[in-house]
Amino acid sequence: MSETTEYAVKMHHVTKTFGKVVANMDVDLELKNGEILALLGENGSGKTTLMNMLSGIYFPDHGEISIHGKQVTIRSPRDAFGLGIGMIHQHFKLVDVLTAAENIVLGLDGKATLNRKEVNKKVAEIASRYGFEIDPSKKIYNMAVSEKQTVEILKVLYRGADILILDEPTAVLTPQETEKLFAVLRNMKKDGKSIIIITHKLHEVLSISDRVAILRKGEYIGAVETDKTNQAELTEMMVGRPVSLEIERPQQERGIERLQVIDLTCLNGEGVKALDNVSFSAYGGEILGVAGIAGSGQKELCEAIAGLYPAIGGSVLYAGELNGEPIKERILGLKPDEIVKKGISMAFVPEDRLGMGLVAGMDMTDNVMLRSYKDKKGLFVDRKTPREVAEQLIEELEIVTPGVDTPVGRLSGGNVQKVLLGREIALSPSVLIVAYPVRGLDINSSYRIYDLLNEQKKKGVAVIFIGEDLDVLIELSDRLMVLCGGKVSGIVDPRTVTKEDIGLMMIHVEDEQISPEGGNEINGAGQDAGEKKDENPKEEAGV
Repeated sequence: MSETTEYAVKMHHVTKTFGKVVANMDVDLELKNGEILALLGENGSGKTTLMNMLSGIYFPDHGEISIHGKQVTIRSPRDAFGLGIGMIHQHFKLVDVLTAAENIVLGLDGKATLNRKEVNKKVAEIASRYGFEIDPSKKIYNMAVSEKQTVEILKVLYRGADILILDEPTAVLTPQETEKLFAVLRNMKKDGKSIIIITHKLHEVLSISDRVAILRKGEYIGAVETDKTNQAELTEMMVGRPVSLEIERPQQERGIERLQVIDLTCLNGEGVKALDNVSFSAYGGEILGVAGIAGSGQKELCEAIAGLYPAIGGSVLYAGELNGEPIKERILGLKPDEIVKKGISMAFVPEDRLGMGLVAGMDMTDNVMLRSYKDKKGLFVDRKTPREVAEQLIEELEIVTPGVDTPVGRLSGGNVQKVLLGREIALSPSVLIVAYPVRGLDINSSYRIYDLLNEQKKKGVAVIFIGEDLDVLIELSDRLMVLCGGKVSGIVDPRTVTKEDIGLMMIHVEDEQISPEGGNEINGAGQDAGEKKDENPKEEAGV
């Protein structure tokens, strides 16, 4: 078979640097026609930079790129589209007030007026061919995340792309949405499309790809056939050493009750109950996992406790010590600043790292100062201490950055998350709330985050861990609370229940609930009744 028909893309000795930082060094990458190639590597290994050069966002310092056997120069996304290359970025580039169809044709050459009927028809035809579910006339601001991603993919298909690059396409999708996306990608592969998918989720790599290419610290390590490898081998190629895939759950004696949530009720933006009479307790020296399908109230729960989301009913009580004396404070309804002024040491790592957690344009020192600058009295703020904290975080958490003066928005996702979590832990909290802390992270960074959570647990901190990977939640948590439709369908011991049992609780709230032993017990409104009688495992199951 000739090169022209076998390879859709060949990248040879491609190099890209940003100042002193080498993002890619002499990378060789090949994508065959009609294959799905997974691009794997740790955060900061240069995956997105490499694909940005293929899609015309960056121009390589050195190297050659060939498309369908012909050497090309790609200086802009327009050049890439002209060669049939389209990239779907991790952060969507859509105009919220326009419809799906209007976003799809935005920027294309054409008449001054738009024939919406014709465009809608063509979009519907493309969607039908590959198995997408989309309403071309629906406004972007009314769409779920998976629908917005569909629009992004249709945008490049509408422009005639036969080489597609997807950057972390499943990072914000539910397992069900991920399966739908993979079905679409398989249909596109059957239609002759060539696809590169960047992902950190190894089980997804093994499920969807034909081959896997691995980058490590900006260099190309090699490519393997997917059906001839496994998670352990891929992890070792990524990291450069064997990595245990076991998640530790250190045995720790449960401490005092740090947080008590009673009948917490919140409304979402549409006036519907996002949380409905949620009750539970969090204890020092344990990790309380929170499971549930997307939109079950996880976001509202952690933000309401942290003072960032309004509640219409219920109470949140914090128990701890102030000046050596035990305290129990009602914190629901207080703003974050007011919680701090009461001497309550609570830290929150939100899922929106660069929107709610950090300021992308600020460096590490300034982002650390966001939590401390109000403490300083007088005209001048203390920059020395935050800088020392930032330098300490870089060393202890192995944050890959040119230095503390680099804007955090330029760091990879895993390093951004380490900055955010490290800053919150540096406050020595007694309650730590983390929402999806490993979303979009490579496996090595993910396990470092798990270690950090376990270290806090050993220090007697009450950790509330909201996650999306059920396997991780089961292995890491001491107790697991399951949310369904804004209600608690049970609080169980993850060591004594099956994954299938928890899956049922995630989609079903009824009077009969599943106990840790696998039997059924009565729990009226589907709430946790075991918080007051933790000695009884059946009662602690929330039944």
